[in-house]
Amino acid sequence: MEHRITLNGTWNWCDTETKEWHKGSVPGTVLTDMADGGLIEDPYWRTNEYETRELSRRDYRYEREFEVPDSFFRETEQCLVFEGLDTIADIYLNDELLLAVGDMHRTWRIDVKGKLKTVNRLAVTFHSPIAFIEKADREGDIFYASTGCMKGNGALRKAHYMFGWDWGPQLPDAGIFRSVYLSGYSGARLEDVRVRQEHGDTGVKLSLESSVRMPGRSETSEAYTLACEITAPDGTGIFVSQTVHPGSTACTSETIEALIEDPQLWWPNGYGEQPLYTVRAELKAAGAVLDVWERTIGLRTVTVCTDADEWGNQFAFVVNGQKIFAMGANYIPEDNLLGHLSEARSERLIRDCARANFNCIRIWGGGYYPEDYVYDACDRYGILVWQDLMFACNVYDLNDEFEADILAETADNVKRIRHHACLALWCGNNEMEWGWRDWGRLEGHRPKYKADYTKIFEMLLPRLVKQVDDQTYYWLSSPSSGGSFDDPNDFNRGDNHYWEVWHSNKPFTEYRDFYFRFCSEFGFQSFPGKKTLDAFSLPEDQNIFSEVMESHQKNGLANTKIFSYISGYYKYPKDMESIAYISQILQLKAIQYGVEHWRRNWGRCMGSIYWQLNDCWPVASWASVDYYGRWKALHYGARRFYARFMATACEKEELSTDIGYYIHNESFEERKAVLVVRLFDRDFHTLYETETEAETGPFEVKQVLAMDFAPFLAEEGMKKKAVAEYRLIEDDRVVSRGTTLFVKPKYFEFQKPEYRISVTEREDVFCIHVDADTYVSYAELSMDEYDVIFEDNFFDITSEEGVDITVDKKEFPNRITAEEAAAALHIRSVADSF
Repeated sequence: MEHRITLNGTWNWCDTETKEWHKGSVPGTVLTDMADGGLIEDPYWRTNEYETRELSRRDYRYEREFEVPDSFFRETEQCLVFEGLDTIADIYLNDELLLAVGDMHRTWRIDVKGKLKTVNRLAVTFHSPIAFIEKADREGDIFYASTGCMKGNGALRKAHYMFGWDWGPQLPDAGIFRSVYLSGYSGARLEDVRVRQEHGDTGVKLSLESSVRMPGRSETSEAYTLACEITAPDGTGIFVSQTVHPGSTACTSETIEALIEDPQLWWPNGYGEQPLYTVRAELKAAGAVLDVWERTIGLRTVTVCTDADEWGNQFAFVVNGQKIFAMGANYIPEDNLLGHLSEARSERLIRDCARANFNCIRIWGGGYYPEDYVYDACDRYGILVWQDLMFACNVYDLNDEFEADILAETADNVKRIRHHACLALWCGNNEMEWGWRDWGRLEGHRPKYKADYTKIFEMLLPRLVKQVDDQTYYWLSSPSSGGSFDDPNDFNRGDNHYWEVWHSNKPFTEYRDFYFRFCSEFGFQSFPGKKTLDAFSLPEDQNIFSEVMESHQKNGLANTKIFSYISGYYKYPKDMESIAYISQILQLKAIQYGVEHWRRNWGRCMGSIYWQLNDCWPVASWASVDYYGRWKALHYGARRFYARFMATACEKEELSTDIGYYIHNESFEERKAVLVVRLFDRDFHTLYETETEAETGPFEVKQVLAMDFAPFLAEEGMKKKAVAEYRLIEDDRVVSRGTTLFVKPKYFEFQKPEYRISVTEREDVFCIHVDADTYVSYAELSMDEYDVIFEDNFFDITSEEGVDITVDKKEFPNRITAEEAAAALHIRSVADSF
């Protein structure tokens, strides 16, 4: 068995210039230790980012002493393992330089046999990443850098976003950000285990391919037993074993097989359950266990269909033989200070994805490969993972050292992640094929770098990934139509990134002109809510054109752009809080326009992954969940427009009185429901109402009603007072609802509502009843000192009966009464914003 001695915990660290020593934590980072130790102010407060950034021009040294017990010296193999070093580091043991490293994405395993003492000093010196990239920029001829990013960052295998992006700060931290330990073995060990699945009529055949490393002389005659136990979710198990005979080399490959009859299949969120099987491999000799490998897996098949059809070529996830419409968002790193990450925080974020009806996320390639617990959570919650390799928006110089690093880092991480049920796709990079073909900013680079792109992303990495994971689909780039710079953003093939809405100021309705096969990036910005604004700024800062607000807006003229969109749809908001609120409504409406349109074209379009899910600091951005985990309007909207069974309304053209009503059934069951369409005025008077009974088959979308409301809106000014509402009712329960206006909201004659709110409670939830004396658009509930997720939010009130909303009592950190909950509640709507 592995003899492991952890070296995590308290280390000493210093700036190598001042040599003033401090206590720090490993795993952790320099900036985390500084912030937690009170040595610097919060890097995210006001404009502290810029002063904090300069600290990364220095070198830092981490040291600790540790003792090694006598038993460890008896181990045949003795290694020092760093699971993550960020990034340019010299590793010293007892003042001897063991290794100089420069790749954040690798695991470093260093032979220390014969170098250890009873008492040892381990030190790691981190060199300035800013000094490195500035030197690379001065001495090299690569001039491209992504928006907001420091030049030269592509020369260093460090998470690119740490050098800035158009949503993130320039805070290139350093440190031992993952575990460090001594690892000792005597005897044979399992160097690698790969699980393959073969699904057939009789069940699922699991094949465990194990690489067994033999000790000492490879010609030893000792035989070993490789045993495998597969435990089902209900605790029942299958046990198989076989004898391993040493070969003529130091490492031998053995495969053991087991058939799982009546398998419980793993499904993405919304399509079935997520049963997980435990696979445990043991290597034994003479009855003693020498090594153990244990993982949880899900039994499923996942691939991507790119078959030709009447529109071009499909791009659709196929899970267990069923094509599904991918619904989710792009995941970026959860913090710039990696020492502030936690399993609980990531668990909450992935749970919030499932709660908003996601079935997938795309882990974007400009960050780093997340911790194991992120993938574990995706397994449990049924969130498919589109996994980019860690290359994004850069020009890379392929040389021998760079090639060795990227192959090693890719192998490390593919092996670590490949067993996860959630893993759906490997993707070579973010936007670089598209960039080389269509971006003017890349013109002028030497032809070598474009050739290097082809070598890296169409030869080296695909071959490596196939070698270590031949069961997961590989896609060359995003967006791409299949490689070779063949129109990578072609609307009829592959995946697309579409940014004309937002970057080119196109209206939301522009989405309806395009029928992408799979839209893997599109987005719209908003400001975070007041609590988050207060977390990084003073009241006097909260003018969107102030220095502080502009420093927390990394997308150039985006604040002006938000105001431009506001002017197109809404009246001028009366204060910063109202600006943030209206910007979030616009963000919801923009993404909803695209998603509902593409879902109405199921089969032609098979995916929408909006930009972006989360933030790495408090900022104005495209995120639907802000840095503190607070849901913006978009995330509540996603819960509605990503529902598996829902209705949508589609105007013939913007503000038309002609509206088509559709029912979407993204499930395995035939569904029967009633669609109720009602036209009413702002005082809740019904002008027209109709009911339509509809049946939809599995994975079917169809139009069930076409309405022209013009005859009911002929009276002068009625369009400014009338609202069309739809409700989809299944088994006497409203499962989907929405409203349509016939004028832009800024021209609608809203009345100031009088709200009535009451709170009662059941055993597990608070029940909030809200009604008003007039039509209410996008009502937002909030609570003073509590950050809670409501059953629904940013909802309309369309009748005198009002709306009932629940909130789970588990959302509250402490027990409170219904009266206390009611006292903390606030409500506002569009009519209150101007």
